[in-house]
Amino acid sequence: MDKRLEFLQQDIGEMAFPFRYLYNQNQSLISTDNSVTLLTNGEEKFPVLFAALRNARNYIHLEYYIFTTDDVGNQVADILIQKRKEGVEVRVIVDDVGSNKIKGVSHKFKESGVLLQKTMPVAFSSLANSNYRNHRKIVIIDGHVGFIGGINLDDRYLNNGKHKLYWRDTAVCIEGPAVNLLQVQFLLSWYFSNREEHFEFGSSYFNTTQGKKGDAIVAFAASGPSSETPYIMETILVALSQARKSIRICTPYYIPSDQLASALMIAASNGITVELMLPEKSDSFIVQHASFSFIKPLLQRGIKVYLYQKGFMHAKTISIDSKIGFVGTANMDTRSFFLNFEITALIHEPAFCNALESSFELDKQSSRLITIEKWKKRGLFYRGLDSVCRLVAPLL
Repeated sequence: MDKRLEFLQQDIGEMAFPFRYLYNQNQSLISTDNSVTLLTNGEEKFPVLFAALRNARNYIHLEYYIFTTDDVGNQVADILIQKRKEGVEVRVIVDDVGSNKIKGVSHKFKESGVLLQKTMPVAFSSLANSNYRNHRKIVIIDGHVGFIGGINLDDRYLNNGKHKLYWRDTAVCIEGPAVNLLQVQFLLSWYFSNREEHFEFGSSYFNTTQGKKGDAIVAFAASGPSSETPYIMETILVALSQARKSIRICTPYYIPSDQLASALMIAASNGITVELMLPEKSDSFIVQHASFSFIKPLLQRGIKVYLYQKGFMHAKTISIDSKIGFVGTANMDTRSFFLNFEITALIHEPAFCNALESSFELDKQSSRLITIEKWKKRGLFYRGLDSVCRLVAPLL
């Protein structure tokens, strides 16, 4: 067994099991000595991201589901083009469906030497083309700094008044050896997206000389339609099964697999405090009401369900026993677990886990708690609407 895994198991006991699962499945090494910073919304992420991009000296690797040519996207594009002029290698992966409005930037990238790849290009958008998308949002800069979370390159996440709906999301900035693990995931995505124009998979893209940055232990769970098994879902299930005190989940969409729904209800039945936060307002009418159709069984088992009222809760986070936290791109739905390319960071670091807990408590102040009594009193129209939308849940 890896010595770092032995140390982790001594430190947090059974909560080390999800790390061990990833290690045993040859999905992720266990990285120690990292610094992790929780970033709330684009207001916190974008200034840190822009500064890190401007400080790049050797290379920049970005992988995003949505790259929009608005104020945020254009600013990122301008920085990338400038860094390329300075001799920095720049590679960008975008999803061809999520980033279907990037044509203007594509030409600028090509002219400046920024390398751009699109995951699984499509001729036209359709419901069928919404499957097998690259939903990841990661950045690696010089092997020193990495970013992961639910925040795309889009003005919506900045909450600058240009959009009516307030977007609540979460990201993490990572410094330390774990950035090398994130780099591996980017390189795999690059090879998948571009089977002809590869670059040498050499040591120059990995930082092996950096010292201790912090006390965070980090691993990454990644999965996609080509995965042998739904690694992200199984990592979450392992973590949920080891919870002893509390489970707190934020997700924009809750269309769970049977395994996930059972794990949450069993935990609640075993006396563990289980809290789930969903948006009261969503960016998808059908998905929102399909999600609502799964709430009643949770309430019957004593799970506390909160509807976030300030805006659209788009964060994808899990906090368990204040000991480990998940922050990534995967929603609590079957699409994320089985159909899309997703990634999530699994982090153990007391200060970070406390910050994630505090963030959940703060968001509860902008949410309303649902009770089983109130939920049963919902009108027949809305209950019927939830049921109809649930019929198409397997397609969502």
